[in-house]
This record gives sequence, C-alpha cells and structure tokens, in this order.
Amino acid sequence: MRFDAVPEPPAVAARPRDERGYPVPAITPWEDGRPQFALTDHERSAACARERLCSVCNTLMPLGPVWRVVGGAEAAAIGEALAAGRPYRNMAPTTEGPGHRACMLYAAMVCPYLARSNARRRVSAQGDAPDGLTAHVVRGAARGDMGAVVGFAEYEFAITPTRVLFRFLDPVEWLPHDNADQQLPNLQEELARLDRQ
Repeated sequence: MRFDAVPEPPAVAARPRDERGYPVPAITPWEDGRPQFALTDHERSAACARERLCSVCNTLMPLGPVWRVVGGAEAAAIGEALAAGRPYRNMAPTTEGPGHRACMLYAAMVCPYLARSNARRRVSAQGDAPDGLTAHVVRGAARGDMGAVVGFAEYEFAITPTRVLFRFLDPVEWLPHDNADQQLPNLQEELARLDRQ
C-alpha cells in the first residue's frame, strides 16, 4: 500500500513533511532542511522520554499503555509469551521510543523497514558506532519474518550523553503482521475510536 493511501492519525497529519510528502516523526533530525529518517535526534528523543510525548507525533501520551513496533525474534517471543500466559521482559534497551497506538500502527505501515520482512536499514545511517548496550541494533540487517505492534503497560528510559535508551515492560497487546498492510483494519478501528472520543 502506498504511504499516501494509509489513513493518518490527526496529530501525524499535522507533522512537517519531506519533499515526497512523508510526515516526519518527532524524533527525526533535520540536516540542511531535509529530515534524516534513519537517525534519531538525541534532544528530541530525550524530550519525548522526559515529557511522555509520542516519538511519532510529539503529543502527550496519557497514562496507561504505550506502543512500539517490534520485528523478528522479539515479535515472535512476545507473541509466544502472551499466548502461554507467561511474563515477558526484554532487558536489552532500544533507542526506539514509544508512541500512541494509532501512531505506531501508522508507522508500521508507512516506514519501509517496519512494513516489510525483507526491508533493511541503511548501513550508512549508522551514525555513532553501537556500544555494548545497543550492539543488537544492526544496520543492514533485515527486519525478520514477523513484525508486530505491541502495547506495553509502561516504559522506562535512561538518557546518556549520546543516546536515549528505552526498555518496555509487561506487554498487554500483540498485533502481528508479515506485511504491515495487515494492520490496516486495526488502524482504521483505532482512528474511528479516537473520532468517537
């Protein structure tokens, strides 16, 4: 599905756009007037973490669950744990921040890396070399066979001089996909729910 055919959450629709029309997430840095989609702006990410702002739309996330998009082995492990009624906690931090349910469903559908199992993050987008805490985020590696939009009861974060690190606690919802177009009914349902509020 083309990105411009995916229904947008209202706060995403209000975001600045790149020259192709893609909305630019809140944590994306700009260089020479162009968004650098594969990178994360430290200060913007830190502000989102401290102020409980969605990393996609930059608006407040109410108390309660937060969402993120996961791929590959992590998506499968969360699904297996929830199906078996077991707790799940991944202690490895990630640099990818949380967001609203609608924003993460939208991001899963329009971000090429999140949407397709064979998509890869650009190697040139590495920025700083990964350290011992973030070495598991491998540029150039494929997302993996499965993706999922996952709701978590809460998140915690740490802000270092060079990175903002997140850990997500206690999954409460697991919405899997092979191709993120499968998330369209979930996104439409969530947008309709938001309209009724």
